[in-house]
Amino acid sequence: MKLTGSEILIESLKKEGVKHIFGYPGGVVLNIFDFLYDDKDIKLILTRHEQGAVHAADGYARATGKPGVVLVTSGPGATNTVTGIATASMDSVPLVVITGQVPTMLIGNDAFQEADIVGITRPCTKHNYLVKDVKDLAVVIKEAFHIAMSGRPGPVLIDLPKDVTAGKTDFVWPEKVHLEGYKPRYEGNKWMITQAAHLIEKSKKPVIVAGGGVIISGAHKELRELAELTQIPVTTTLMGIGCFPETNRLSLGMPGMHGTYYANKSIQDSDLLIALGMRFDDRVTGKTDSFAPNASIIHIDIDPTSIRKNVRVDIPIVGDVRKVLTALNKTIKTEAKTQWAQIRKAWLKQIDAWKRERPLTYTPSDEVIKPQAVVEKIYELTKGEAIITTEVGQNQMWAAQFYKYDKPRTFISSGGLGTMGFGFPAAIGVQLAFPEKLVIDIAGDGSIQMNIQELATAVLNRLPVKVVILNNGYLGMVRQWQELFYGERYSHTSLDVVPDFVKVAEAYGAAGLKATKPSEVEDVLREGLFKIKKTVFMDFVVDWKEKVYPMVPAGAPIDHMLFEEQEARQEKKRRLKVVK
Repeated sequence: MKLTGSEILIESLKKEGVKHIFGYPGGVVLNIFDFLYDDKDIKLILTRHEQGAVHAADGYARATGKPGVVLVTSGPGATNTVTGIATASMDSVPLVVITGQVPTMLIGNDAFQEADIVGITRPCTKHNYLVKDVKDLAVVIKEAFHIAMSGRPGPVLIDLPKDVTAGKTDFVWPEKVHLEGYKPRYEGNKWMITQAAHLIEKSKKPVIVAGGGVIISGAHKELRELAELTQIPVTTTLMGIGCFPETNRLSLGMPGMHGTYYANKSIQDSDLLIALGMRFDDRVTGKTDSFAPNASIIHIDIDPTSIRKNVRVDIPIVGDVRKVLTALNKTIKTEAKTQWAQIRKAWLKQIDAWKRERPLTYTPSDEVIKPQAVVEKIYELTKGEAIITTEVGQNQMWAAQFYKYDKPRTFISSGGLGTMGFGFPAAIGVQLAFPEKLVIDIAGDGSIQMNIQELATAVLNRLPVKVVILNNGYLGMVRQWQELFYGERYSHTSLDVVPDFVKVAEAYGAAGLKATKPSEVEDVLREGLFKIKKTVFMDFVVDWKEKVYPMVPAGAPIDHMLFEEQEARQEKKRRLKVVK
């Protein structure tokens, strides 16, 4: 029996194990939505904006390691997905985004709700398709999932004209995929791995820099084995948070612009950097000419274009991080005769001294709520067992700094693109994937308003997502830059009118709580996190003057860091000059 394109799409998604689709209906995808009406195996999660749908699918993918699936209509429905697609592309998140399109005979005629979404998204997708014949549809879907998940993962877009979804053909599901010229390399070069092992054995002051690729490849156990075997300290990038336990003595926390003092000092003083599944972006390296000046660099990544793109590399190894680390650990165990604890003793002692000298800290207060204290209290109450999503800005950095992550896929955040409005819909996707888990979005009062309409999605689907809003009345990170580098000229960063988040939550059928003084923080968190069994907005009115420290000014070496007390002294000098 022949099936329509819409039926073929749904059956193909079932073949790929899809249980949830995030989307929004419209004219040219009504054929597909009509078949979903009676389907019992796939549930469509109706979001309130297409951007929210992509971010929710993104959160689902990051938390599970499985591809997130999106279905939207043509024109503005398709173009509204672009920010979410670009977010996923920058962070190597597997998505399959299915967009409706006008009938093939109208493509190029400026038909109603027509947009060249294939052309628009070509720079921010791993691959995309415009399907012109229903006979190609099953093969395209099989290829799309394979491309999204294999090698360095990423988003793939399938554009479906209305006549293709209405057309009929025999449904033949391809069991295998063969794409000429697309053969990701998983096994690392054996000679290079041996050279890396020898370099590790000779080094006196090595550091591992672990990125998101460690999480994507599932290499956290192999990373821990390497670190503990060779007694090498580990710093994790924003995307790598959770791939190495932050409660481990060898953990250095996060490096870079808002990284720890001891992570940055260790990198700058090291004689060997072992980079795993990371791309040396500017927020990690600072001034590249001054980055790790005395270190040899081993770079392991499945994407050959990421190696030597930003920094020099002495030993490049293209391959899957887990497979390469497995081989590297085996080589080290077989060939190295080093007494690792002894050879690393002085180096680890120096790092411990840096940790004591400049720990992550802030000035406590009994009068105003400190945002760092809220994050610390969340960690204390949850015992590190929650899955944390974030928006972007100061809230994101405080969440990265003051909550300790010991497991992979427990910190979900927009890294490369830095997308405000990501955290809340992402938390919805995470909660859908793990209904029994405690999922918390740590947000700012500016970023939460970017996709606040997704409250309806959370409430409608009875998802008990917890949103902690660090409310300072500003676009906090931008205001921080204006204070430090633009002479306190706060151009359009004061939000002036901030909604009553308690009332907003209640208007959608969620719960709302508020704290305005430090003594209220724990009670609000206990009630919102544990007692209320539905979506909750917790509004914490925090110290608006608080800034994220440490901070490396843009373009400076990463060991040129600003600290809170240093800024206080500079502020005092500025004011004295004004008085004089």
